[in-house]
Amino acid sequence: MAVQSREDLAVQVDSEILRSVREIASAEGRQLQALFDEALSDLVEKRRRERPRAHVMAAYQASHEEFAPLYKKLAE
Repeated sequence: MAVQSREDLAVQVDSEILRSVREIASAEGRQLQALFDEALSDLVEKRRRERPRAHVMAAYQASHEEFAPLYKKLAE
């Protein structure tokens, strides 16, 4: 397994959220760091999925230019 580089980060967190995260970490027998890594990874993945990939949009545009009348008829 490759060693990942890590950086220190100081942030302020809502007290109630931090309390809940600590409870989750305790219940799961995990470190806070692992939960923060998971949460940040989930956020990054979620944001990536919200934006269509460039090649998908290019294919959509090409399809729409070619088949716009058909799409209009299908929608009716």
